[in-house]
Amino acid sequence: MPQKPIYILAIESSCDDTAAAVLENDKVRSNVVANQLIHNQYGGVVPELASRAHQVNIVPVVDVALQKANIKRDQLSAIAFTQGPGLMGSLLVGSSFAKSMALALDIPLIAVHHMQAHILAHFIDEPGFDKPTFPFLALTISGGHTQIVQVNDFFDMQIIGETTDDAVGEAFDKSAKILGLPYPGGPLVDKHAQNGNPNAFSFTKPKVPNLDFSFSGLKTAILYFVQKKKTENPNFVSDNLDDLCASIQQTIIDILMEKIALAISQTGIKQIAIGGGVSANSGIRQTLQDAEKKYGWKTYIPKFEYTTDNAAMIGIVGYQKYLLDHFENSAVVSKARISF
Repeated sequence: MPQKPIYILAIESSCDDTAAAVLENDKVRSNVVANQLIHNQYGGVVPELASRAHQVNIVPVVDVALQKANIKRDQLSAIAFTQGPGLMGSLLVGSSFAKSMALALDIPLIAVHHMQAHILAHFIDEPGFDKPTFPFLALTISGGHTQIVQVNDFFDMQIIGETTDDAVGEAFDKSAKILGLPYPGGPLVDKHAQNGNPNAFSFTKPKVPNLDFSFSGLKTAILYFVQKKKTENPNFVSDNLDDLCASIQQTIIDILMEKIALAISQTGIKQIAIGGGVSANSGIRQTLQDAEKKYGWKTYIPKFEYTTDNAAMIGIVGYQKYLLDHFENSAVVSKARISF
């Protein structure tokens, strides 16, 4: 007799994207994201505006996710939501909705760690994408996090390296701001870099021991370099925008790759999986693919829609927790900061 499918409704609201997805076991039936464009005019996410927009978006986003999945509410097996880390106001909107809906439907509630979800997104059953085997190393790179994680099992993870100050996504965005590019600047740096010379300009890479990262010094170096050059030539940035973006991006990639190589040397693990919004960067993806051929590493790069914040990744963690009966009651609290 065939096993009854498990349907997980997943909700993600950790920052400025309101997202909902429906998974049937480990397959995605729908994955809906509502972006908040209001933050662009402020040059960054405004927490109060983000939480208000989540309140407006969450009901229609969940409704569309259920419709696209062709699943009715009474078919759902459980509801998974992002517990943290993230913006507290944004997290509360998602958790409150998930708690209320789970209570109304009398189905289990599952709390999900946002960064674990970025890693476990690789286990979504997606045609053409291989799943890593344990153990593997995960490089999680986003606007708020930069980590190297040793993943021994679905919920046995150890952070072996992380940033001591700024995250790599912030380094991209702040560098873009220095160059006069609008927010969010990271994707624009990537776009211009594709037409530039990555060796045109040289920036000093920070010396950080072991597997940890630092990006604040790099941002400062870029700022002083650009200011100096603009005093010599007011049109320096516009005259060299593509080369500047390519050089900045290559410097960041070099920092990441040096740490990955060191992690592989220390652990002996040659499987690398990337996750987080910055893993959408074309330069990072290409460099990892080249390293796979050059060094014999096995690299796992997720489908593009599972790199930035999305609910499908919350759903796959929800599915794995459902199999283990890892449920929460309505007393579970959202956490702006939360460890693995």
